[in-house]
Amino acid sequence: MKVGLFINTQFPEGFDLAGCVPEMVAQVRAARDAGFASLWFPHHWLTHPMQMLQITPVMGYVAAHAQGMTIGPNILILPPLNPVHVAEEAATLDVLTGGNYILGVGLGYRQPEFDAFRIELSERAPRFNEAIGLMRRLWTEDRVSHRGRFYTVNDAGIGVKPVRPGGPPVYIAAQADVSVRRAARIGDAWLIVNSSGLGKVAPLMQTYRAALSEYGRTPMEFPITVECYVGARHGTAHEECRGPLEYKYNAYASWGLEDRTSASFEDFARDRFIIGDKASVKEEIARYHEILGVDHFIMRCQWPGLPQEQVLGSIRRLGEIFASGC
Repeated sequence: MKVGLFINTQFPEGFDLAGCVPEMVAQVRAARDAGFASLWFPHHWLTHPMQMLQITPVMGYVAAHAQGMTIGPNILILPPLNPVHVAEEAATLDVLTGGNYILGVGLGYRQPEFDAFRIELSERAPRFNEAIGLMRRLWTEDRVSHRGRFYTVNDAGIGVKPVRPGGPPVYIAAQADVSVRRAARIGDAWLIVNSSGLGKVAPLMQTYRAALSEYGRTPMEFPITVECYVGARHGTAHEECRGPLEYKYNAYASWGLEDRTSASFEDFARDRFIIGDKASVKEEIARYHEILGVDHFIMRCQWPGLPQEQVLGSIRRLGEIFASGC
């Protein structure tokens, strides 16, 4: 199994974003030095009052500090974007990382984002499917002619071809049966997102594995994104990260993604977040692996407002967990 770091690019109103960038770089270097295999970045538009750095410039900036690590979006909201633009940027990032780029994509769900791009939510899936097919052609063919329902390319080719043969792997996020089956059919892996708990993911994994068998496909890996905090002491770990995690999930609730009706933070976190000391976190990672068969844990260790020293400590302890043969 391997571990990746989900980088936080979201900050509460009033934070000095320029001052946060060196802290983000320090987290990347700490993860690299601790043996993390990958770095992943979130994506949204129109997040006010929460501040959020945009994904492509941040990935390009961080790539210089992530020597040898795989990087990718987790996840890029694909349907509002033109696939020619996404294919060109993905090829450039693949070159910048020496072929260590993965394109993680998803449908998106926030109405204001789609309204701003004048894209109907009802068109998400067909745009998504057409975009992925067109991007793969652009990465592998010198010149492409495509006239689809949404996109057109007239005998033209992109300016930079990816280093990786065939182009970057495409990991597809999904939280429903139909989208999990899509991930099995056209994706190189199903990217389990951080807002899904075990109770939701376990039956979807059964759907995914059945679809893989049906389509005769083998994924590159089984990645999962998890909120994770590794404290020095188990008894205080929940309290140390409670405020920042609640801030983040209250934001999800305001966007219509999460229902925060649990009686307590501990109840809400159970089977959804991995929080504790090194021993208990190692046990939880083993449990997730046993239940789901996942083999790439992408851990988000920072949320808006969590102090830097706690973030770096959590990253360091996670590295020690995986170095011990987790």
